[in-house]
Amino acid sequence: MKQVLKRYRSFLVVLVALVVTGLFNRELGEQVLNTTAYQLREMLLIIPPIFVLLGLLDIWVPKQTMVKYMGEGSGLKGILLALFIGSAAAGPLYGAFPVAAVFMKKGVTFSNVLIFLGAWSTTKIPMILFEFSALGIPFALTRLLVDIPGIIIIAYLLQALMGKKEIEAIYEKTQQNG
Repeated sequence: MKQVLKRYRSFLVVLVALVVTGLFNRELGEQVLNTTAYQLREMLLIIPPIFVLLGLLDIWVPKQTMVKYMGEGSGLKGILLALFIGSAAAGPLYGAFPVAAVFMKKGVTFSNVLIFLGAWSTTKIPMILFEFSALGIPFALTRLLVDIPGIIIIAYLLQALMGKKEIEAIYEKTQQNG
């Protein structure tokens, strides 16, 4: 019981704070409850399909294939594939992390995992199409011309700053948890 309380103490503290807030301000409490229910529904609609696709990726795509196209020595091909997969992905950013974990298990380089995460968060195709129509082609292209090199530079910079031991520790945790 102590382990459960320790593990979920942050959640419990927030829950108690929200209950107390709701007691003092019923309208705010209802608003928080409605927002929480909405977010939970959204997660329940998004997470299961992502995990089904991850299971299929894990089974259908051999590790050698991922290493060949996105692993050590993949070069520009790996970068472009990471950018494309991240940009074509659907769903909120929290859906990208399980995909990144599977990529790591399959031997994708750390820089390509970071590029994938950067692309997922900033260069989604529907967002780009919206920007073309709502903000204009010059704005959308300028943002892409800044974002894409920025994602790549940040990925390689982070990889260099972290060092091999830290990156290996992350990969080991991914192997243990999968």
